[in-house]
Amino acid sequence: MSRLRRPGPPDEEDSSRWAKTSLKVLGAIALVVILFGGAYAGVKVLAGMVNRALGGGGSGIVSGEPVEVEVAAGSSAAQIARLLAEAGVIESAPEFERAVRLQQVSDRLQAGTYRLETGMTVDAVIAALVQGPGGGVVRITLIEGLTAAEMLASLADQAGFSAAALEEALLDGSVTSDLLPAAPTTLADWEGLLFPDTYEIFANDPPARVLQLLADTAERRVASVDWSYLEERGLTPYQGVIIASLIEREAKVDEERPIVASVVFNRLDIDMLLQIDATVVYALGGLPPGGLSRDDLQVDSPYNTYRYQGLPPTPISGTRLASLRAAAAPAETEYLYYVLIDADGRHAFTDDFDEFLQLQQQAREAGLIP
Repeated sequence: MSRLRRPGPPDEEDSSRWAKTSLKVLGAIALVVILFGGAYAGVKVLAGMVNRALGGGGSGIVSGEPVEVEVAAGSSAAQIARLLAEAGVIESAPEFERAVRLQQVSDRLQAGTYRLETGMTVDAVIAALVQGPGGGVVRITLIEGLTAAEMLASLADQAGFSAAALEEALLDGSVTSDLLPAAPTTLADWEGLLFPDTYEIFANDPPARVLQLLADTAERRVASVDWSYLEERGLTPYQGVIIASLIEREAKVDEERPIVASVVFNRLDIDMLLQIDATVVYALGGLPPGGLSRDDLQVDSPYNTYRYQGLPPTPISGTRLASLRAAAAPAETEYLYYVLIDADGRHAFTDDFDEFLQLQQQAREAGLIP
C-alpha cells in the first residue's frame, strides 16, 4: 500500500530544484528581450544610416518652407546635391545627381543665391539652377538672308550681348561645327552655318552656348537634306549650303527656289559665269545707295561672280530649309537667265539671251531694277 504524503512546506531539495528552473526561465526571457531590443535598435540605426546616405528626410522638415541657398562658384553637382539635401530642399542627394547626369546639365548649374522651398521636386530645383538666380527665358528671332555679322548684331540687340563677345566666341574655338571646312579665322568662315530661326534661351546663357545652339541647329538642318544629287556631281554638302545661300538672296517666292537653283546648276554645267548680283552685294559689304552700278560689277573679290567663275568661297547668308532643299533638288529646266518682273519678287525665266535683254529693259522701265 502506498503512503500518501501530507501537504507541507517543500523540503530543501525541492526548493533548490524550483530555484534553478525559475532562473532558467528568467534567463531565457531576458535573452529574448535583449535580442529583440538589440535588433530593433540595430534596425533604427541602420535605417538612420541609410537615410543619411541617401540624403533623405526624416528630419521633420515641413514642405513649402522658404529656404535661402547659396551655391558657391565652381560647386560640383555632388556638392550642390549635399547642400540641397542638408537644407531640406530635396529628399535625396543621389537622386539629384542622377537627374543632373540624365539631363546632361552639370555644366549649366549656376552659382548664386537662390530662394527655394523645402520638399521641392528634383526637376524643379534643376530647372531653377539652370535658369540661374534672377534669370529668365528670352525669345530671339533671327531672320533668313542675313550675313554672319548682321546675325550677330541682331543677336546682340535681342539678347543683350556685345557683338565683340559673340565674334570672339566664334573665332576662339568655343563654338564648333562639323560643317566648317577648316578652323575659322574670320566671320566669313561662319557664313551660312548659324541657322536662322526662333529660339528660346536663358538670360544668363553665355554667348558661346547660344551660338553653339545656332550652329548645332544648322548641322541638323543640313543633315536632314538628301544631298545625293550634288554628290553625284562631285559637289559637297557645304557647297550645297553655298548654293542655298545664293538661292536665299535671289528668290523671294518659295516656288521659284528650285527654278533659281536650276539656273545655277545649268550655268555651272557649261562653265558660264554665275553673274549673281547678291554675290557682288556681299563683296561690297552691302547694297550701295541707288542699287548696283556697272562699276560695282567689276569689284575685285572672289565673291564677285561676274569676274570669278564657279561658286563663291563661302555661303553669303543664312538660309532657310526651303533653300537648302532647292539646292539639293533643283528643277529640271534649261533656263540660264532670270529677271525680276514685279514688286512681289517674282521672276521671268528664259534660256534665250535676246529675250533676257528684252526682259531687263522692261524691268528697268518699270523701275524694278536700276
